[in-house]
Amino acid sequence: MTWLLVALGGAVGAPLRYLTDRAVRARQGPGAPGVFPWGTFTVNTAGSLLLGVLTGAAVSSPVHALLATGLCGALTTYSTFSYETLRLAETGRPLLAAANVLVSLPTGLGAVFLGVELAGGTGG
Repeated sequence: MTWLLVALGGAVGAPLRYLTDRAVRARQGPGAPGVFPWGTFTVNTAGSLLLGVLTGAAVSSPVHALLATGLCGALTTYSTFSYETLRLAETGRPLLAAANVLVSLPTGLGAVFLGVELAGGTGG
């Protein structure tokens, strides 16, 4: 039954990622290709923070399957981060591509560490 919990979490996380990205893009204005991918940055940072909190809190296996694996797994998106970085580089925006990598990776790592600290746990 663990797979069902993962699927349920994913069923919430994937649309949440999509809707968050669309909301952020709407704030950037129409036809703003090549701008920094703030939507992906937002969901990856939020998902990393939530995963850190769940890990630090040492939640039960069912809760971990539902929220950490399912929700956070579908909410965060390494593939979109990679694709958007590639597209920035391919469309003549190498500085934005580099900034995406240099800002997103340490921010995600920092968010997960912060989440563990906020939960008062040791991560395991």
